[in-house]
Amino acid sequence: MPDPDLVTQALARNLRRLRAERGHTLDALAARSGVSRGMVVQIEQGRTNPSVGTVVRLADALGVSIARLLDYDATSAVRIVPAEEAVQLWTGPQGGNGVLQGGVEAPGPLELWSWRMLPGERYDSEAHPAGTTEIVRVDEGELTLSLDGRDHLVPTGSTASFDAGAAHGYRNDGATPLRLTLVVSVPPPR
Repeated sequence: MPDPDLVTQALARNLRRLRAERGHTLDALAARSGVSRGMVVQIEQGRTNPSVGTVVRLADALGVSIARLLDYDATSAVRIVPAEEAVQLWTGPQGGNGVLQGGVEAPGPLELWSWRMLPGERYDSEAHPAGTTEIVRVDEGELTLSLDGRDHLVPTGSTASFDAGAAHGYRNDGATPLRLTLVVSVPPPR
């Protein structure tokens, strides 16, 4: 994993640059993202480590992937992310994690995640922008996918896809660790 200070500074630098490129004021980005102006200022100054939800809302408001917001080495035509440089953005109370493996802009943000959840852990996600699709493959264990108030069991080796424009969540209700691979495709901003 990269140094957390390196990631915080990359987020600060990239957020400032992307906001300026799009001509958004602090107030405009706050309004578009639902993140307070004060939090945007703190992030742009590298003074805070925001939650996954906050980073997702900012990326969505800017029309970029989370990977692009956190990219601290955007200098090559080919982007190889060594395993030790993938960015852990979620840590579960029992030690599980959600790791952003990489992402591209094609034509909207496209992200690849690996998740590990220990028994009893859960992650609840806010709705993404309309048109966002998620594809999840269970590599080990059994996933309980919550969507629209219904639970869907996804066993090892199975893949589920769904419209992520509604609140949804991932849970490990089983007795063994859960590992899954997740792809998030966000439509380009209009």
